[in-house]
Amino acid sequence: MTEALIDSNLSDLQLLSKGKVRDIYSTSDPNLLLFVASDRISAYDVILRNGVPDKGKVLTKISLFWFDQLKHVIPTHFVTADVDAMPEEVRKYKAVLDGRAMLVRKAKVIPLEAIVRGYITGSGWAEYKKSGTVHGIPLPEGLVESQKLPEPLFTPSTKAEQGAHDENISPQKAAELIGPELCAKVEQAALRLYKEAADYALTKGLILADTKFEFGLVPGPGDGAAAAEELILVDEALTPDSSRYWPAAEYAPGGGQSSFDKQFLRDWLTRTGFRKGLENGPEGKEGEGWVMEDAVVEGTRKRYVEALEMLTGEGL
Repeated sequence: MTEALIDSNLSDLQLLSKGKVRDIYSTSDPNLLLFVASDRISAYDVILRNGVPDKGKVLTKISLFWFDQLKHVIPTHFVTADVDAMPEEVRKYKAVLDGRAMLVRKAKVIPLEAIVRGYITGSGWAEYKKSGTVHGIPLPEGLVESQKLPEPLFTPSTKAEQGAHDENISPQKAAELIGPELCAKVEQAALRLYKEAADYALTKGLILADTKFEFGLVPGPGDGAAAAEELILVDEALTPDSSRYWPAAEYAPGGGQSSFDKQFLRDWLTRTGFRKGLENGPEGKEGEGWVMEDAVVEGTRKRYVEALEMLTGEGL
């Protein structure tokens, strides 16, 4: 197994932000950014100290697949993944960037995680058990864990700063935060993207239980201040980092499902004693961070690569 890339360290480029997974750099073109997918992995807002080899390449390949597959639904920020076609100052880092970098359009990111749920699981299931709602939306009585919902739901959350927790909110609260007209466009785009992706994934033996999209605004066609801004899809798309994928052949509502996503890592963290308040390390070792066992690294990598192969018909 190759070594995990934890930090991209492109020393001659300006690092604009370092997220849970991606490093974002400016380029000599003021309208373009360089997105680099590292092999870092996070769960429960904890960034693990060790990474998953090739994970960034899997995320990039899956995102590129979905950007192309869904380009008729909404434009995206993607420009090219060919390092040789990127600005000159980027090309010298080809050995690091190949397979894990995208040149993208700079956009004004909408401060909302556009989550769509087709099945009741995760935090949605936890809320439903308490109150019969998901993100404040009333649901029918008698649903069981992992059951397919009557219709996919737009269930947004706030987009928290690094180190803070995203907060589940109602669609009404989202409309207050970003404005009702923009929120309606985001909801419509997110639901259509989810439905088309879920239908396709099912033909490949995968259930797309839920996913998270991010959107941005770029100048639309036309001149001057009167030109309307255009909504585009940004960040990644429908990867195992941002989505729950279940094997359709094993689907059995009434409990948790085996999956091709971060659930394997979440389960290990929970078994190992993680709880809110211990983001910086196990009890008694606070400040040391969390380090995955080799078996968890290998198991996570295997699931991500398998999702890539099932969706696209291609491996790394």
